[in-house]
Amino acid sequence: MILLWVSLLVVFLDRITKMAVVSKMTEGDSIPVFENIFHVTYVLNPGAAFGMLPHNRMFFLAIGVAAVIAIWWMRKDILAEGWRTRIGTALFLGGTLGNLWDRVQTGLVIDFFDFRIWPVFNVADIAICVGVGLILWGMLQNGFLEN
Repeated sequence: MILLWVSLLVVFLDRITKMAVVSKMTEGDSIPVFENIFHVTYVLNPGAAFGMLPHNRMFFLAIGVAAVIAIWWMRKDILAEGWRTRIGTALFLGGTLGNLWDRVQTGLVIDFFDFRIWPVFNVADIAICVGVGLILWGMLQNGFLEN
């Protein structure tokens, strides 16, 4: 049950931060928090990470839905794994749902964390990356990636 709450917390944080940006900024606006280091920059991303494969809404919707279905399908196996895999999957699911929400609504993902040396990203992206990292760490701990 905690895994569901972790996923829902990610979706909530992702939505609340995105709505704060949308309500206070216009696309393209950039607010320096630490000049030339970190800005809050409102970007609408038509692609995947780093803007790859732009304007493929149906493809990304299908991938997102497939990921959610796969997690549901494998939920018993996931729950039997160690904490890294379980929490990692919950973070990945929450991030996937957060970005999927944007894609369903407009076809574009709202991004806003801007470190100037990296493409602009959002809370869902952080959850997906940390989640995948935890899943891989769990796989390494279980010897899954050896051989």
